[in-house]
Amino acid sequence: MSEVFHEPVVPKGGVLAGAALILFALAAVTTVRLTGAGGTHMTLPAAVESRDLQFEDGQHGAVLVFDASDHHLVDTLAPGSNGFIRVVMRGLARERKLGDIGARPPFRLTRYAGGEITLTDTSTGKRIDLGAFGSTNTEAFARLLKLRSSK
Repeated sequence: MSEVFHEPVVPKGGVLAGAALILFALAAVTTVRLTGAGGTHMTLPAAVESRDLQFEDGQHGAVLVFDASDHHLVDTLAPGSNGFIRVVMRGLARERKLGDIGARPPFRLTRYAGGEITLTDTSTGKRIDLGAFGSTNTEAFARLLKLRSSK
């Protein structure tokens, strides 16, 4: 007994409709990218406070936070504490390592008139809106703005 196998036939109209959909999507994305129409742009209010900080590994798992302007110690984050700060800084340090950027360029912590706080990597320009992670996590960084250098 012989069996006949038929390849499935895709209707020509279906192929044309799929191709038209793909071309429309590409045209729409290109138009939005080139004109900016439909895009959302967040404009931050004026900065009211800013501080450049450097983070370094200390002994026994501590993280040392220095004021970048005078390299005086601002805070020592004990091992097992300040998990949010450690995670954020680890992620930014990883990006710097991939970009072959050293630890010298500071991170800029900024508070804006509306109360928003951001952390910016001055070497890559990457900005993190800390408010997106909740008030407790934002406060972990906000306290670094208030601490004075220990000389």
